[in-house]
Amino acid sequence: MKNPHYQRLLRMQREYHQSHQWNLSAGALYIPHSYKEKKPNDLSWWDDVGFILNRRRVIVWWQHPRMVYSDAIGEQSSAEAGAGPQTDSPFQESTKNFKQVGRSRKKVASYSSGELGQDQKQYHQLLLGIQKRLTADGIDLDVPTSWSRKPLPRAMGVSLVAPLEVRNEVELAVVASLARRLILGETTLESEFPGYRYTREDWLREQKIIRETVS
Repeated sequence: MKNPHYQRLLRMQREYHQSHQWNLSAGALYIPHSYKEKKPNDLSWWDDVGFILNRRRVIVWWQHPRMVYSDAIGEQSSAEAGAGPQTDSPFQESTKNFKQVGRSRKKVASYSSGELGQDQKQYHQLLLGIQKRLTADGIDLDVPTSWSRKPLPRAMGVSLVAPLEVRNEVELAVVASLARRLILGETTLESEFPGYRYTREDWLREQKIIRETVS
């Protein structure tokens, strides 16, 4: 029996795609980011890409397992530091920090406070110290590959964690191809990356590479 809610979303996706123009590359991909500043040996963390499948848009939110590992370090750092001092308004007298999300678009990435109280400064230093230690030592975590899809009103959203490197549009196309084949059931992550786990050893090895690169 067909799911009415799911069928309605499929219909909305097709109708939206038909009525709204989508600027695609020569390879029929939606590429929101620029790679002009990427170097051939850069480590990759995350990226987005879109394509059309069955007259519907697919948006892929890709992360390298090292990004998942890095986020886990941030979460563990916050847990070890505990709750920080409360303020009446976290964005009061703050400056917006923007990041590039496309060739001509920016979005707010964070806020910088003008003046922090002494207790806030101490907590900030505590948090940074913990994060620096966990980054240097690593944490007990293995990150496997994974993927999931979620129907949205305008597109099919795909969350993908896979050990690929994306430093140019050619490598981004590999992410799109993998996502397409996963959706169509033509492959699995286990067959593409048999037994893969991103571990503490991988993190520490790459941190050494990063330190050597910036030194």
